[in-house]
Amino acid sequence: MSPLRTVVAGALLGVVALAGCGQTDETSGAAPAATPTGATSAAASAFPVTVQAGNGAVTIATRPERIVSLSPTATETLYALGAGSQVTAVDDQSNYPADAPKTALSGFKPNVEAIAAAKPDLVVLSNDIDGVVAGLAKVGVPVLVEPAANTLDEAYDEITDLGAATGNAEKATEIVTGMKRELDQLAAAAPKDKKLTYYHELDTTPYAATSSTFLGQIYGLFGLVNVADEAPDAAGGYPKLSAEFVAKADPALIFLGDTKCCGQNKDALAKRPGWSELSAIKNDSVIELDDDIASRWGPRVVDLAKTVGEAVQKAAS
Repeated sequence: MSPLRTVVAGALLGVVALAGCGQTDETSGAAPAATPTGATSAAASAFPVTVQAGNGAVTIATRPERIVSLSPTATETLYALGAGSQVTAVDDQSNYPADAPKTALSGFKPNVEAIAAAKPDLVVLSNDIDGVVAGLAKVGVPVLVEPAANTLDEAYDEITDLGAATGNAEKATEIVTGMKRELDQLAAAAPKDKKLTYYHELDTTPYAATSSTFLGQIYGLFGLVNVADEAPDAAGGYPKLSAEFVAKADPALIFLGDTKCCGQNKDALAKRPGWSELSAIKNDSVIELDDDIASRWGPRVVDLAKTVGEAVQKAAS
């Protein structure tokens, strides 16, 4: 289950249960260089450091060397920061980069004893479920809670947090600056003369994401109009839509965030009742997204924005 689909499930159940860039920096295509010994020493001298995370002020006494990440987004971000060598275990959903030390640890149902057995000196979570923060505090392990971002600024802040927490503050600033620059360039290049409508599908239920969500902000950069904003019960940001609602809205663009998980594509959509004549299907404007990139809020957000920008350019031409 992707993080954003978990958000939806958590909202429906009244429980927030969330579980992404990797060893290669996807915004540049280059792998981060090895950290020189001098740089490591300089990073170590920055400690102790206090980070304002989702669970408040967290003080980290020394540069962590045994990080456990129970968040796919955090895992991607840690590797993008050049902190991959400091990561000793990641959760069962952290699939990027491929060589991250994946384990059976769960970010959805974290177990204090299992986490502690990995002997971490820093743990990163998306949510404090079942008192994990308090449990790890009893054994002296600092925890950063970095929840799902609701805005780009929150995503930038979490990258900055992880940079400071791992002794990679300078790299974090570089990543955030680069993300802002690329997103600004992509937004500036988007055609402004057409108000294209779109529908972003999270899963086959189907749940969608409105403009009030993190995903909605990405699409908003391109001046797109979200059909899900008019859905009944859209206040939570992730309304459950009917096939009839989408068919009536007839969006110009359809973005699928359920391709890998659920095998969705243009042909599959065309088989849904009343969808075969949708403009997006007839005009080949169904965009198959990478589920992971479309459900995480780390540095690969830029890759999602690039895909959206290309789709907008094509549809507007």
